[in-house]
Amino acid sequence: MSDAIRTAVVTGSARGIGAAVARRLAQDGFGVAVVDLDEAACADTVQAIKSAGGQAIAIGADVADEDSVKTAVDRIASEFGAPTVLVNNAGITRDNLLFKMTVGDWDSVLGVHLRGSFLMTRAIQKHMIDAKWGRIVNLSSTSALGNRGQANYSAAKAGMQGFTKTLAIELGKFGVTANAIAPGFIETEMTAATAERVGVPFEDFKAAAAAQIPVNRVGHPDDIAHLASFFVSEGAGFISGQVVYAAGGPKD
Repeated sequence: MSDAIRTAVVTGSARGIGAAVARRLAQDGFGVAVVDLDEAACADTVQAIKSAGGQAIAIGADVADEDSVKTAVDRIASEFGAPTVLVNNAGITRDNLLFKMTVGDWDSVLGVHLRGSFLMTRAIQKHMIDAKWGRIVNLSSTSALGNRGQANYSAAKAGMQGFTKTLAIELGKFGVTANAIAPGFIETEMTAATAERVGVPFEDFKAAAAAQIPVNRVGHPDDIAHLASFFVSEGAGFISGQVVYAAGGPKD
């Protein structure tokens, strides 16, 4: 890959929001490392980027595993170029009411979201510092404000906000910004699975959600990709440590 092209890493980008962000950053001129647990699952995202004239590489990694992260980041740097943009999007849900939630449900969700973001950021920040430039975008959620049946997910997504603000403080002097996006209801496989879990047809589930949203529609992955594109741009260099609720209306 050309030295003139910056490398972006997007975790959990085989599908959904991550895939949309990966495609948008490639459109913006970044070479994109498409990272997901299963490398083969990244093929569609990589192909979409290449078909549109962009550059991408598929990387299989368990973001919650320290050795897996090191191997993945080393491979990205050697095969594709030192990464200076990181979007921590990888996430899972294990929803349940508190009294039904297992320790495994708790640990796995915090492991992917928080431990995973920590490990990826720690591994990649050295490349940003060497370049004296970097952009970190962490995916939070409106669930950070509290959501029934999501004690684990809400805690993880609230943690992402504190993590983001601390990164902004520690890394700012090296030309690195860190910001968080907190999506509201976004139409993805994850929200479709939630509808199925509660026994509601997805179209009805979306309609009910849209009725509670001031812009009168649910969000789409591209809505989040547009915001990520702004945060990693040159023009956003004086914006750091912020959390933006992309939810179609105000959130407290």
